[in-house]
Amino acid sequence: MKGSIGIMSYGFVKTAAVTPHIRVADPQFNADRIIECINEEYRHKTQIIVFPELVLSGATCGDLFLQKTLLNSVKIQLKKIAAATVGNKALVILGLPWESREAVYNAAAVISSGKVLAIITKPYLSESEQRFFSRFNLGCCIDKYKDDFFSNEIIIGENILFTAVNKFQEASEDTPFLYISEFKIGVIFGNNIFLPDSFIKISLHADIIANCMAVNESAGFDEYMETMNKARTYSCLNACITANAGLGESTQDFVFSGRNLIVERGKIRAVGEKYTDKPIRAYIDTECIAAERRRLIKKLNTLQNSAMTLNENNNGSFVCIKYDADTQAENDIKTPTLNSIDPMPFIPDDDKTRIKRCRDILNIQVYGLVKRVKHIGIKKIVLGISGGLDSTLAIIVCIKAFEALKFDKKDILAVTMPGFGTTDRTYRNACRLTQKLGASLEEISIVHSMIQHFDDIRYDINNHGSVYENAQARERTQILMDIANRDNSLVVGTGDLSELVLGWATYNGDHMSMYGVNASVPKTLIRYIIKYYAENEASDEIKDILIDILDTPISPELLPAKEGVISQKTEDLVGPYELHDFFIYNILRFGFTPLKIYYLAFNAFDKKFEKEEILKWLKVFYKRFFTQQFKRSCLPDGPKTGSVGISPRGSLMMPSDASYNAWISELEKISLK
Repeated sequence: MKGSIGIMSYGFVKTAAVTPHIRVADPQFNADRIIECINEEYRHKTQIIVFPELVLSGATCGDLFLQKTLLNSVKIQLKKIAAATVGNKALVILGLPWESREAVYNAAAVISSGKVLAIITKPYLSESEQRFFSRFNLGCCIDKYKDDFFSNEIIIGENILFTAVNKFQEASEDTPFLYISEFKIGVIFGNNIFLPDSFIKISLHADIIANCMAVNESAGFDEYMETMNKARTYSCLNACITANAGLGESTQDFVFSGRNLIVERGKIRAVGEKYTDKPIRAYIDTECIAAERRRLIKKLNTLQNSAMTLNENNNGSFVCIKYDADTQAENDIKTPTLNSIDPMPFIPDDDKTRIKRCRDILNIQVYGLVKRVKHIGIKKIVLGISGGLDSTLAIIVCIKAFEALKFDKKDILAVTMPGFGTTDRTYRNACRLTQKLGASLEEISIVHSMIQHFDDIRYDINNHGSVYENAQARERTQILMDIANRDNSLVVGTGDLSELVLGWATYNGDHMSMYGVNASVPKTLIRYIIKYYAENEASDEIKDILIDILDTPISPELLPAKEGVISQKTEDLVGPYELHDFFIYNILRFGFTPLKIYYLAFNAFDKKFEKEEILKWLKVFYKRFFTQQFKRSCLPDGPKTGSVGISPRGSLMMPSDASYNAWISELEKISLK
């Protein structure tokens, strides 16, 4: 790729939760261990490093927190730690007791590039903590005072955030992209994460929360922490890095396990082992967090009890401190990220979750159709059956809907309409599946009508261009619509999400129906839903048919077959659906830039697709996505089954004539050398 664009240009931030083996009440020893850990993270190019609560002194010091000797030693060692960070822009967050204005606070120092940027104090103290620590309260959120020992102004208080700004080189011939990755970091303390008001308050503005924790181990605590962190970060659309106190803290009645945790938007990115000093690391996708917050901003607003604004002045609100983020990250497009990038984002990895997902989506399709049939007041439906994936799922939905309605399945009319490209395999599967499912089958060949039609419009039948293909699709749709009139029935559409996003549908042909049951189900997921039905609900005979359908190449079968074999494979023409579904999810769900989509795909499909292939089909995707919106603007109704939809009635509101130049221009500047 041209230029040197670091990983932060894609929004990924490398984070770590680190628990050094410390000694209680020995700041000098602890500082040396902390510095060793910081240097190790520098070697890993970590950009945010979080240590436990009160790690510099030890969290179990008790009344020693009130001893001047301990407090002075903490300040001396903090200065030494800060000096060890000179020349590195990573953000270091560590817990310590802090004396200021004749009070002692449970606090966290935030350090970068040799400077202590701020001291953040713990807002909510337990009854036992109140014996040693005070809550910061000056009638405002922060205080600024000159600390003679540090020879600079110290900002101290509760409501402090840090804005990471990473400015890349201005656009030029060698560096065509100007990216500014900016995200906000907040700090929370230990058990304060269990208090909804505390977490939500900081979450309203922070993309990443550093949780400095010192909570002793107890049976079931690790499961509770995971559940709590997943729930909090999912509802607040952010990430949390928890560094918990470790074995060095253990004393008297308490044992600390040092089990650390990194969670992003409800998903565990990294989890540590108990009773070890091994750090955990994970990338956090700040662009993904920002995209979710843009998409669901109203959700965040409902969490806000009072208006809180971000500014750089002390007016009783949050204060934002800007710092230069670390740009010394990996530059290669092929980056060994700590988080694996899911190449199949619509499909859960584990069997149990995948089976539940397939069952849930199938039920949404079924009961959406049930509602439409009951509302219209009809008892018959008609659909085209081809022996392909989409019509197979559609007839399964129809069968289950009629079972739920307790209607006669014979009133489901599946029409097979063989044409110039129909093969024996798909024809046979369509007929056998319909019969075994108990629906009615009607066969209407379109060959003679198409010959007449081409003669009527003076079109050369030997010219196998778009007219030849699209006319067949429209003829089939016309037949279904007219049968619906004849039988007082409803035309069920079979087109799927992937085809409709790409515009791979004939306008007013397979593009149109009276209710599209597959409209929000991507092609890759359709395979798994059919497989689920085959393995869990179908008879052995039906299962065998479905397995053969799953093994059949995807094709509209509009061009003549060659020696009885499908000659027109969709993925050879429009691109692999596996890639396109990956594009669909990340573009429509998160609004990522073309460069980031390319980066993600390259890493997700390692060794399966070359970078030339990815770039080629990504360009195809953007061009088709923009130029085919007019088809999506008039789609029939269909049930929304997931977080990505394209209904013009709210899921995707997009102008039909928007230019794609800005998106393609970015891709054109990618060098494959």
